[in-house]
Amino acid sequence: MNNNRRRNFRPRAQKSNFRRRNGQVGSTSANTFNNNGNVGFNRNGSMNNLHNVEKTMLKFQQLAKDAQSNGDPVLAQNYLQHADHYLRRYNELTDKKYTLIDKSKESEKPHADKEIPQNSN
Repeated sequence: MNNNRRRNFRPRAQKSNFRRRNGQVGSTSANTFNNNGNVGFNRNGSMNNLHNVEKTMLKFQQLAKDAQSNGDPVLAQNYLQHADHYLRRYNELTDKKYTLIDKSKESEKPHADKEIPQNSN
């Protein structure tokens, strides 16, 4: 037996029930290899969810009011800039939502070039 040969690394099974960030133990997906702090930053609050964006915008507006009342205008301005960013994102999402609703209503309407048979009773 050759004891000088290097052994392949085998990760030990996790003993505690603490959840993993990467998913399953033997997972070979792409997100396991690129697991730095910035990947999946919006994991808990998606920027595509209209409700979450509105909630975050209101949170920053409240933080700005609190900072202003505490006498910190710089921090209040910072929070207002964050709230403004989320307001723009909120407006984008609502425009997209209403555009999709309008498109779905148009697809339900009968087209003018198609003839609709009518009863001649």
